[in-house]
Amino acid sequence: MSGRNATGDPVEAQGKTMRIDWTRCEGRGLCIELLAARLDQDPWGYPLARGANRTLIPISPAELPDAVEAVKLCPRAALTLE
Repeated sequence: MSGRNATGDPVEAQGKTMRIDWTRCEGRGLCIELLAARLDQDPWGYPLARGANRTLIPISPAELPDAVEAVKLCPRAALTLE
């Protein structure tokens, strides 16, 4: 049985948010390869979220497996899912 949020949407239909911790990131680029639809690369190799907020990346349910993989593979633990 699925739960619902305050707006009545099924919880499974919601994605998550990935956060980049700039104090940890060294611009290795693994996350950019896995989430190319959501991330751009700056001239120094650091990931930038596409859109107005460069630190918070909305992750759809379909992108969640790649996002989880990016979090696991980040050598500096600079990514978190909320």
